Amino acid sequence: MPKGEYKDTPQQRLWGIEKLLINPLPIRRCIVLWYNVYVSKKLFMKGNEVIAEAAIQAGCRFYAGYPITPQNEIPEYMSWRMPDAGGVFVQAESELAAINMVYGASAAGARAMTSSSSPGISLKQEGISYLAGAELPAVIVNIQRGGPGLGNISGSQADYFQAVKGGGHGDYKLLVYAPYNLQELWDFTMLAFDKADEYRSPVMILGDGIIGQMMEPFCQTSYVKPNLPEKIWALAGCGSRHPGDTNLEGSCVREPNVIKSLYMGEGELEFRNSILQEKYKKMKEKEVRFEAIGVDEELIVVAFGIAARITLSVVKKLRHEGHKMGFFRPVSLFPFPEKELASVAKPGRRFVVIELNAGQMVEDVRLAVNGRSEVLFYV
Repeated sequence: MPKGEYKDTPQQRLWGIEKLLINPLPIRRCIVLWYNVYVSKKLFMKGNEVIAEAAIQAGCRFYAGYPITPQNEIPEYMSWRMPDAGGVFVQAESELAAINMVYGASAAGARAMTSSSSPGISLKQEGISYLAGAELPAVIVNIQRGGPGLGNISGSQADYFQAVKGGGHGDYKLLVYAPYNLQELWDFTMLAFDKADEYRSPVMILGDGIIGQMMEPFCQTSYVKPNLPEKIWALAGCGSRHPGDTNLEGSCVREPNVIKSLYMGEGELEFRNSILQEKYKKMKEKEVRFEAIGVDEELIVVAFGIAARITLSVVKKLRHEGHKMGFFRPVSLFPFPEKELASVAKPGRRFVVIELNAGQMVEDVRLAVNGRSEVLFYV
């Protein structure tokens, strides 16, 4: 038999069975694979792909984006997966076009998403401000890269200010989640769509080039949609009218829905902004998420996202060696867990903030601690 050629004969099949019995490793691998996929539902995927699949599982049926590294796997995955799910994928001609397409899809009542990386997110800021002003739900993914300018394609956390302070014009905020592993990427992407609809507000997943490109197993938990109000505000056309909306002649008597962010009447904009600020106040009361370990110790390390993942492994090792160290991880960057940090601040206790930037979240930590403890930044 020529080298490399395989002929299916009883002898060959018997030899294969004998080989498996002698070396059962392939059988064990098959059993582990079967258990992970069908029993524990674990999958092995890249971070960007996890975001895309979680979005589709959560009901996202419109995606518009423009290529930029290191988030390119999201639009690439969406390009073939979205049509299979009965949705729409658009590779727009620019980031500006993409965010405005998301505005339109959301206004029509669809669950819509866009993604980009730092320079591309900067280009989307006007559209994000319009989404917030018009109270339209959408999910925006930022897989951060180095900057300023074009920078490079490595991981970074230098878009913290832009994400949590409102990167565009006007007094608005986004719910911002900062996952630190692929399981959280899956869970928080699904949650982002629910919270966007609940608050009628854009929600951001703030990742980076490391978590977007890394691969690790995670559990593909099933999506369970919460009981959310019907989108009666959406521009759904004549098909959305109810029998009571028309008179005997068939003419519509219901005022048409209008979605806008322009308010020119006396006091209109002030009233609209008061509604938005009440919404953000409610987010601060209900949507704070964080992780804390050993926060009664003398030294507490504070980090978010991928920096927190790296930091946590160091803190656990040092705690095991007897060092008195704690760990605090903001999971929601807005709302920031300021009350929770303030509650553990006291004289003699120190906080060390670690970020993949020149020092941004450290300012929010200092504001929360309010001088009761020393706050250091690791450079």
